[in-house]
Amino acid sequence: MIYESLGAMALGTRLRMLSETVTKDATKLYALYGVALKPNWFPVFYVLTQEETEKSITAIAEQIGHSHPSVIAIVREMEKAKLIVKTKDKTDKRKQLVRLTKTGEKIAMDIQKQYTDVTSAIALLFKESTHDIWQGILELEYLLKEKTLFDRVVEQKKQRESASIKIVPYTKNYRADFKALNEAWIRHYFKMEDSDYKALDFPEEYILNKGGEILVALHNSEVVGVCALQKLEDHPYPYELAKMAVSPRAHGKGIGYLLGKAMLNKAKDLGANQVYLESNTVLKPAINLYRKLGFKKVTGLPTPYERCNIQMVVDV
Repeated sequence: MIYESLGAMALGTRLRMLSETVTKDATKLYALYGVALKPNWFPVFYVLTQEETEKSITAIAEQIGHSHPSVIAIVREMEKAKLIVKTKDKTDKRKQLVRLTKTGEKIAMDIQKQYTDVTSAIALLFKESTHDIWQGILELEYLLKEKTLFDRVVEQKKQRESASIKIVPYTKNYRADFKALNEAWIRHYFKMEDSDYKALDFPEEYILNKGGEILVALHNSEVVGVCALQKLEDHPYPYELAKMAVSPRAHGKGIGYLLGKAMLNKAKDLGANQVYLESNTVLKPAINLYRKLGFKKVTGLPTPYERCNIQMVVDV
């Protein structure tokens, strides 16, 4: 089968095929025991046989881990089959409660022998297995709840794309890119201020010649990101992480993190033990990036920027 060559990449397909195999047998088993249920009804049916005689659709959905619309569809089918009945909640007329009918209650009694035989058969199946399949499923469910498969793939995508990013020192050849990338985002969210013009029009004089650094991120020789480290005078912190900008075409590749990490290492090489920055909370992805880099909020420091409403510091 092609799925064997695909390996783990076919996880979803293999699980779906396994589910279909088990579901086919479940349908045949209900017929074998004369139980008028469908496999997809079982979670709702089972919940209604436990403890409380009535449950709301919301409560059922939460208990079985299905969506609200999915449970509504199942309840509708079971109601048509006269296995359950809906009633109004006495304390909240807007809420509908669901309970088993006499027919449903009889099935709940008749199905007990099936439970016994199915449980024994599955226990023997697991005993024949080399691996503990049930524990594996529980663990997989837990891990996917902690971090979805989608998020895990996004992480791998970023790592792969980050590997193609090259961080290089600034030269005059990158002056236009340094200004263009920064000016674009500033004008998009705010307005250019005096300190912006000084740093972007004269980066050598305003940043480099004062003991600062500028790094450039390249992807296939194209400038996709820039970042500066400004030497601060008469300030509690020696250096400021500033003028970080990433091309919109390169978002999602982890470039900001690579630039930030490289610049913090630069600061450490220059003898700094802390690095400061100023930003605005409207820039949520940027704030999240700074926190990922280890920055924490501080207050009470003067700023030359009108747009600054958050100041942060990190130990290096």
